[in-house]
Amino acid sequence: MTLPISRRRLLSAALAGGCAAALTPAKPHTAVAGHSGGDPVRLTVRRRTIEVNGKAASVFGIRRPDGTAGLVLDPGQRFMVELANRSGEDTVIHWHGQTPPYVQDGVADKNRPAVRNGASASYDFVPRPGTHWMHSHLGLQEQSLMAAPLVVRSEEDRRADEQDVVVLLHDFSFRDPAELLASLVGPNGQAGSGHGGHGTAAGTMDHAMMGHGQSHDMGAPAMAAGNGGGMAMDLNDVEYDAFLANDRTLADPQVLRVERGGRVRLRVINGATTTAFHLDLGRLTGQVVAADGNPVQPVMGSRFGISMGQRLDIRLTLPAEGGAFPILALREGGPQRTGIILATPGTAVAKLAQQGDEATGALDLSLERRLVALAPLVPRQADVVRRVRLTGGMAPYVWSLDDRTFGQHRPVSAQAGQRVELTFENASMMAHPMHLHGHHFQVVAIDGRPVAGAVRDTVLVPVMGSVTVAFDADNPGRWPLHCHNLLHMATGMMTELVYDGYA
Repeated sequence: MTLPISRRRLLSAALAGGCAAALTPAKPHTAVAGHSGGDPVRLTVRRRTIEVNGKAASVFGIRRPDGTAGLVLDPGQRFMVELANRSGEDTVIHWHGQTPPYVQDGVADKNRPAVRNGASASYDFVPRPGTHWMHSHLGLQEQSLMAAPLVVRSEEDRRADEQDVVVLLHDFSFRDPAELLASLVGPNGQAGSGHGGHGTAAGTMDHAMMGHGQSHDMGAPAMAAGNGGGMAMDLNDVEYDAFLANDRTLADPQVLRVERGGRVRLRVINGATTTAFHLDLGRLTGQVVAADGNPVQPVMGSRFGISMGQRLDIRLTLPAEGGAFPILALREGGPQRTGIILATPGTAVAKLAQQGDEATGALDLSLERRLVALAPLVPRQADVVRRVRLTGGMAPYVWSLDDRTFGQHRPVSAQAGQRVELTFENASMMAHPMHLHGHHFQVVAIDGRPVAGAVRDTVLVPVMGSVTVAFDADNPGRWPLHCHNLLHMATGMMTELVYDGYA
């Protein structure tokens, strides 16, 4: 049952914790037992100022001592990190895509405290190779750019003659995230003026209300065309002030110099809170070689969809004659765009508009259907089979799983060693990127048809569609399973995978 939710209750829950509806008070964080020795990498969370379209904006950052965002680890290097919180408020950082022991996942709940402002936390585990990222899992901090890349290079990466280019995408508003959330929820749990189908105000969204839907008529009001005269589909919850690629808009994009005829490994991370993108390679053709950090059989193309929380590794070979090559991220359902520019030495770079000629359509699963894992699961019968319905809607702005918001949720139960199969059935009028902590799953069916799909940690489930995933229960704990639209998660679209023996 979907329960009415008041504005005060929603804001209290969202600001108290981005993962749990009721969190115990945060305690001082202590170092992780079993530290392997050596010098850990220091990451500091703090406030910083960036310029967005000529205007100063106060945002968060996760930085190394030299100012580098996030973390790149070499092959064989342990994830040994000291996280210092100097942000001015409590926080916790989730290592998205990693599969650490339960207590090191970076989520605040009754068993794991947040990191107090002024305190530090230590982490030590064997990292999972690939393109991943880190972001706050507390309140709406992710909306304020508390996110950074997390790349773990493999031996194959080290041997490859190619240039790594990391692109972190984000949606940005000058408005306070709590104000954005309140504009969507309204005074009595009804959709407010921030709702993209009911008079969206420019510059909206936040970490708890990451909305993304599926429609083919998406413009500045985020309401889409209907499906045969019934309910209407939605693509976006909020209208943002800007869309960023590595903290910059196309008014002042990052220009990266590359070699003529050289190879580039483009590592794209969709760190947006509520926005999905179409990646447009322009004149270039690329090969998708990894999804969510896991290798896949190469898929050729020049345009690929990427939903919130997902990552794509795309291999590019630049023309021998050189030139300037925009790599654009086109907002789903709108004309807005952002991106970077690859340019060979001596090439002039033309200014690009921040809006295209027309709105894009909805993301679909055309890429997902083509992806084939290079290291699939070993075939076996599932021990646990569960259907999870994706429910909720825009008015009232409450999202749920099986018509239950978090706190009234029904966990997925498993025992260590079992094969678990989950079928996500989308009964709502927005698409949802579903993310499971602590595990990677294989996509094994789309709309009931078997596929030997990619191994991922986040999968898009379109409106009225279904996606089946399978994984082995090999990491005991209590693991969040939620929509990676931040605002959907904040209003209740989350449950847990709970192993036997974990209260």
